[in-house]
Amino acid sequence: MNYIELVAVVFGILSVWYARKENILVFPFGIISVGIFVFIFFTNRLYANAGINIVYLLTNVYGWYNWSRPQKEDEKLQITKNSAKQNIMISLFAVIIYVAVILLLRWYNRNDATYLHAIAPWIDTLNTSFFLCATILMTVKKLENWIFWILGNVISIPFFLSQGLYFTSFQYAVFFVLAVMGYVEWKKKIHVNGK
Repeated sequence: MNYIELVAVVFGILSVWYARKENILVFPFGIISVGIFVFIFFTNRLYANAGINIVYLLTNVYGWYNWSRPQKEDEKLQITKNSAKQNIMISLFAVIIYVAVILLLRWYNRNDATYLHAIAPWIDTLNTSFFLCATILMTVKKLENWIFWILGNVISIPFFLSQGLYFTSFQYAVFFVLAVMGYVEWKKKIHVNGK
C-alpha cells in the first residue's frame, strides 16, 4: 500500500504544482492521483475522502474541458474573485455538504458502533467539504479556491498522520505550502489583469 500511496502523492503534488502555475496539466496529473486515492481511502474506511476523490475525478475532467476551451473572442478563462454573495453561497454550500455527508455516513454505518463513536468520520467529512468547494472553484478559476485548499490542508496534515497515512500527510503539508503560494501568485495575476 505504501508504494501505491507514494505514487498517488507524487502525481497529486505535480497536479497542485501545475494548478499554482495556472497550467492545464493540473488535470491529467490530478486524475491519476485521485483515481489511486479512491482505492486507498475506501480501503482505509475513509468514505468521505473516497467520495470526494470520485468528485475530484469528475471535476478534473470538467476543469480540463473548461480550461482548454476558448471563452469569448478566443480568450482563455481568466482568474477572478468571488463576489461577497458568491462567498456566502460557497460557505453555505460547505456547511450543507458537511451536514449531509455526516448524516449519510452515520446512516450507512448505523450498525457499526466503532465507526459511530469515532472522531475520524467527523474530521474526514470536514476536510472533504472544504475540498469539494475548492475543487469547484478551481474549475472556474476563482481565487478563493486556494483558501478552501488551505483550510482543508491544515485539517488533513495531522488527520492523515493519525491514520498512519504518512506519505499522504506529507503530501498535504506540501499542498499547504503550494496552496499559499498559489493564492499569492493568482492574486498577483488578478491585480495585473485589473480584476
